[in-house]
Amino acid sequence: MRSRSNSGVRLDGYARLVQRTILCHQNPVTGLLSAGTDHKDAWVRDNVYSILAVWGLGMAYRKNADRDEDKAKAYELEQNVVKLMRGLLQCMMRQVDKVEKFKCTQSTKDCLHAKYNSATCATVVGDDQWGHLQVDATSLYLLFLAQMTASGLRIIFTLDEVAFIQNLVFYIEAAYKVADYGIWERGDKTNQGIPELNASSVGMAKAALEAIDELDLFGAHGGHKSVIHVLPDEVEHCQSILYSMLPRASTSKEIDAGLLSIISYPAFAVEDVNLVNVTKSEIISKLQGRYGCCRFLRDGYKTPREDPSRLHYDPAELKLFENIECEWPVFWTYFLIDGVFNEDKIQVEEYREALEGILIREKNGIVLMPELYAVPPEKVDEEYENPHSVDRVPMGKLPHLWGQSMYVLSCLLAEGFLAAGEIDPLNRRFSTGFKPDVVVQVTILAESNQIKNLLQDHGIDVQSIADIHPLRVQPARILSNLYTKLGRNENMKLSGRPHRHIGVLGTSKLYVIRNQIFAFTPQFTDQHHFYLALDNQMIVEMLKTELAYLTSCWRMTGRPTLTFPITHTMLVDDGTDIHPAVLATIRKLEDGYFGGARVKIGKLSEFLTTSFHTHLSFLDPDCDVKLFDDPNEGCCSPDSEYGGYPADFCEKESQDELDQYINDILQSTALKSYLPPTSKTANQPPRFSANHSTQEILSIMAKAKGLEIPAVSMSLPTKVLNTHRKSLNLVDTPLSFDRKDSENVLNLPKDAHGDLDCRKLVEHLNECPTLHDQADILYILHIVKGPDWDTELNGQYGVTVHCLLNELYRKAGLNQEWGLIRYISGILKKRVEVLAEACTDLLSHHKQLTVGLPPEPREKIITTPLPPEELTDLIYEASGQDISIAVLTQEIIMYLAMYVRSQPSLFMEMLRLRIGLIIQVMATELARSLKCSGEEASESLMNLSPFDMKNLLHHILSGKEFGVERSLRPMDSSSSSPAISIHEMGHSGATKTGRSGITKLKSEMKQFFHESHSMSSSMFASTRGSTPPSPTSTSPTGSDRDISWGDRKGQWLRRRRLDGAINRVPVGFYEKVWKILQKCHGLSIDGYVLPSSTTREMTPCEIKFAVHVESVLNHVPQPEYRQLLVEAILVLTFLSDVEVNSIGGIIHVDQIVHMANDLFLQELKSFGATGGILEKDIATGICHFFYDSAPSGAYGTMTYLTKAIIIYLQDFLPSTGCVMQ
Repeated sequence: MRSRSNSGVRLDGYARLVQRTILCHQNPVTGLLSAGTDHKDAWVRDNVYSILAVWGLGMAYRKNADRDEDKAKAYELEQNVVKLMRGLLQCMMRQVDKVEKFKCTQSTKDCLHAKYNSATCATVVGDDQWGHLQVDATSLYLLFLAQMTASGLRIIFTLDEVAFIQNLVFYIEAAYKVADYGIWERGDKTNQGIPELNASSVGMAKAALEAIDELDLFGAHGGHKSVIHVLPDEVEHCQSILYSMLPRASTSKEIDAGLLSIISYPAFAVEDVNLVNVTKSEIISKLQGRYGCCRFLRDGYKTPREDPSRLHYDPAELKLFENIECEWPVFWTYFLIDGVFNEDKIQVEEYREALEGILIREKNGIVLMPELYAVPPEKVDEEYENPHSVDRVPMGKLPHLWGQSMYVLSCLLAEGFLAAGEIDPLNRRFSTGFKPDVVVQVTILAESNQIKNLLQDHGIDVQSIADIHPLRVQPARILSNLYTKLGRNENMKLSGRPHRHIGVLGTSKLYVIRNQIFAFTPQFTDQHHFYLALDNQMIVEMLKTELAYLTSCWRMTGRPTLTFPITHTMLVDDGTDIHPAVLATIRKLEDGYFGGARVKIGKLSEFLTTSFHTHLSFLDPDCDVKLFDDPNEGCCSPDSEYGGYPADFCEKESQDELDQYINDILQSTALKSYLPPTSKTANQPPRFSANHSTQEILSIMAKAKGLEIPAVSMSLPTKVLNTHRKSLNLVDTPLSFDRKDSENVLNLPKDAHGDLDCRKLVEHLNECPTLHDQADILYILHIVKGPDWDTELNGQYGVTVHCLLNELYRKAGLNQEWGLIRYISGILKKRVEVLAEACTDLLSHHKQLTVGLPPEPREKIITTPLPPEELTDLIYEASGQDISIAVLTQEIIMYLAMYVRSQPSLFMEMLRLRIGLIIQVMATELARSLKCSGEEASESLMNLSPFDMKNLLHHILSGKEFGVERSLRPMDSSSSSPAISIHEMGHSGATKTGRSGITKLKSEMKQFFHESHSMSSSMFASTRGSTPPSPTSTSPTGSDRDISWGDRKGQWLRRRRLDGAINRVPVGFYEKVWKILQKCHGLSIDGYVLPSSTTREMTPCEIKFAVHVESVLNHVPQPEYRQLLVEAILVLTFLSDVEVNSIGGIIHVDQIVHMANDLFLQELKSFGATGGILEKDIATGICHFFYDSAPSGAYGTMTYLTKAIIIYLQDFLPSTGCVMQ
């Protein structure tokens, strides 16, 4: 018998260590590891981490086998790993119904459990008795399932198990919009069971999705049935959300040591080296101690000051844990493994030495890894004064299995028993490697030969959809429908992938389905989900965005191929030519660059070899996927309207099941025409004049809802039932109807009982002069009878209200009547496909959203991602019953998300985006530019095309001046209001485009002082300056002439109003407020107090603190006043740097602003100003002219605020007169 080599002896030592510290806890029946001798629970995350040492040791034995026993030992260890992974699989498969529910609800009540009984695989605690939702644990399981399968282990045995794993992929796919309890099972760090979006969960999910994509779970023995499919857009969403969060871990944790597992082994989820290094250095500087790293700042777990009898902390208690957080040695093992992967020998040595110093050695030579090191109770104060000075004591579990396992693994790597590639067979470690430039291939296809010929007239040669046969082209929604078949399993009642939008990465691949090659057109060209695709300028804008997105996010081999269809809606109104915006785009694409992306234009057939192909093997005939489960299965979502590309249909005889299925989806979405055309012959007055129909509709709705409402004097914007398009007025104060109108109330047909006669109403559809009137009638029917009521229009059966509304929507789309399109979208409750994603994008960039108009009970705040249905309901609820506002809200959320991705700098220092206010400001700005009433401005806003709406929003966010033109297009009988276009101003009338005002504003939209002010004519003589004139330019000689607002007048007022409405604050504002709160008892703002105790719960850089400050500021209804308060607080914060220990009790910021205002008025009067200049705002008592003064300068607002603060705080300030410069 050969003697044992030195390395063999060392390996045997590790085997003994693993046997005595880890495998002794493995249950012989289930294979699960219990947390210790006294704990019988098995946590999913801890189990996966704890078995890594066994997996690594098995590979080390196989590689360094001296004798046959070593090979046997390797097999034995590997089977221990398989047994544990299968044990966890058993636990999860018993909760298959939860996986099915969670795919749709994403609710904390429907998630997989975080821990199970190690002896029976049963659950241990109830659904609501533990923070079970931990996406990172499920993701970690999938990541290592993939890695271990790739290393040669066989863990999955049957196709049912494959289907279950495929559904787990759908379960973690939405990680980027799921608030969970995270790696420490706590959620928010106050430990009150509040879930939040965690970077560690999003990152682990991204890694798992990338690792398991296209992996065969049966390893070398499998076929196409056992392959897992992942959609690339879901991975990309996780990535972009992760990037926007790091180095922050979540809203309440500014940094967390758990992120080590994301930026390094095992996930390697971050591809940007700089971001990895920033996060790593944050962890080292803020969390590392002498015994390991703290988990996060102010973590109270197992500290002497924690009260173990309570599950939750009091918010103000968190300050007690500062500087005495427990230190966890396990994080040093991550640093050690990271050093091995980066080939950084110094880091490896440093952390090996550090670990040797804190391990606990037993008599028999076994080394144990303690869970954590805590400060001894008697030395708490000493440590608090001098952090890292006190010797700590080990506490918690001994050994801590997770740490023990990572320690053994790190030793095997450091001593060369394992190479990095062996514990990372899927090569995740190369994620930060170099990426070549992406060229996007674009194929332009004409929908019909007519369009092909029109393009040829312009010298553009394209193929039509019929020309590219046998290649097939279909809209993206077909792909969504086909993907719903993935992962279906009747034995386990699993339904497959939820019907979700497929992004542009998904549609830029080619698909092989049953031996045919399919290309799919991107979702943004599909007009039937939301009306943005009806606006050609918007389509061009979205094409630009998507191309840039493809360039930066494409990770697959081959090039992305985008198929861009030219359809009949891209023609000008009379159909004789291509829309100019579309033509210009094609010309730009031919140049090879468009919107910063490199593009190559060509025929689809030329791109076959260079594109990425995905084989949808789950649709192969031998996979038993029934495309038609039952007769209803052929229909897709109910809001579908248009068909696909008719030229792509095969002849009936040659159709197989797949073609029938596709045709079925398209047929169910093809439109039949029932609505009569609008009648132009009858020269009767319009059937519905605006004010009657509103009242009538309101009283009908009231009847339908069982309310009694008088028919007169309804003040519109305040009533809940404010539903109708004409009633919308976002600017003026509410007006009542004139009583005289109510006498000739519109005669809606009544039946014998005096109720509404709906059949008669249907007949009226034939006599309507405009589409708007048809919409009104259908809306009344929709309210009274519901969407599925059969109108039996013109004697045909099966013509439901819903069906007619859809048709009207299409007609309005062809006429580009945006007001009507938004109105019908609201009735049909259409929702933006990607609404939930857009919301999450904004939230993950640390922007909170509110929907609905202020004040608070009506204004709803969104702080964590919500499921799509819940989100839509919330928006409709917050919009009162105003359906147009609800639709506009969704549209604006979508544009904000587009901008936050492409121009994050627009959102600097904005924490809460108040959509209702933004809509109000948009209307105010239109009224200001068009010099029209609020009613008219609101109507014009609703009639803006999506492209103009997006531009207007951009101007408001950036504070640029813009011009508005009424377009002179002929008023066709169907068009109800003039079209308006928005363009940028030239330099002559523009304000400084920089954000020179740290100032802002909002009110229930007071009309901006239309009254004439008699002021001295010389006052605005200097209107070309870049800042509004200060009082020095006034001359006391009054004149009787009314001076109009002048170019510059109102500039700072507008500035403050805009900034206030979008909640923009100066840089570093919240940190400064935190410092000021340490020196006083609190700040009182408009009657609400921001107490200094908040600094005991939250750290200065925490998002949660900023949100808290915002919530107090948001009680102020007028944006301009809010801005002055922000300026006052800013001047106050300069005091936080002054050597003063205390500046008194509660500081009343309002008083300071009013004192400054009085000083300003005194000074104005001393210049002899009179009359209009001194006029005050009724709501706040602040002089209008003070609102409109620049912040800086001798007569700026800051000057007066500083004087006011010195007077207010004179007792506390040092007596040397030169402190306040």
